[in-house]
Amino acid sequence: MDDTDAPQAVRRSLSPSRAGDFQTCPLLYRFRTIDRLPESPDPAMVRGTLVHAVLEDLFDDPSAGRTLDRAVDLLPGEWETLRTAEPRLAELFSAEQAADETAWLASCVDLLGTYFDMEDPRYLEPASREERVSYALESGLTLSGIIDRVDIAPDGRIRVVDYKSGRSPNPRFEDKAMFQMRFYALVIWRTRGVIPTLLQLMYLGDGSFLTYEPDEAELLATERKIVALWSAIERAIELRDFPPRRSGLCAWCAHQALCPEFGGTPPELPALEIVDVSSLTTTAP
Repeated sequence: MDDTDAPQAVRRSLSPSRAGDFQTCPLLYRFRTIDRLPESPDPAMVRGTLVHAVLEDLFDDPSAGRTLDRAVDLLPGEWETLRTAEPRLAELFSAEQAADETAWLASCVDLLGTYFDMEDPRYLEPASREERVSYALESGLTLSGIIDRVDIAPDGRIRVVDYKSGRSPNPRFEDKAMFQMRFYALVIWRTRGVIPTLLQLMYLGDGSFLTYEPDEAELLATERKIVALWSAIERAIELRDFPPRRSGLCAWCAHQALCPEFGGTPPELPALEIVDVSSLTTTAP
């Protein structure tokens, strides 16, 4: 078989983001994971990425220097670093939109101000920031992701923290929001042998906390859910069928023009082959 005819590899791997994509819409999972279609940068998402970067680097400073003024000072440099690393971010603001960019950066300052209202980083020493975690289940499925922050108390208790730049969810959707954190807690438990004491989502959009104290039964249930979800993905790959799932979230989807629900036609699906992560030499997202 010619290399050009070789099946496209699909990693036997799940992150919270890709798991969330499939639960939201199998076709969205396909577009992002298999087709890897480009998406125009979204100002709200980029704002979250920028604020995350500032909060990560803030902890490089000595504790006494971790102030709001220092965080605001870091903002322009982090924005320049982000734009250099991601040239497509030039699409966000044209030269004629300088006022829009100024207002957007001011909204980042507002989020940083809310963060300082929620906690004082001068009294925190995270064990890790932006930690890449990974664990292979007995089934061969690899769970992976990047955790914003892990705090470890002197007595060994673990707190997993994730920053969200948006507003806290309606109580009806809190369980869905916490799925990502239970996913991380499961990986930490499996890799470190310790169940995190507290999972904490910090919503900088409205200054709210969403917290959860996981237990073994809950994490085992999460593992079963993830395994079942991967089985559904494998079936979709085998049947070559990733149906769209219409919902209110479609209004924010970057791929409406290709979605059958909106009169579009997805690109031709290539031949696919599921492979273990260990058999690949690259680490695609």
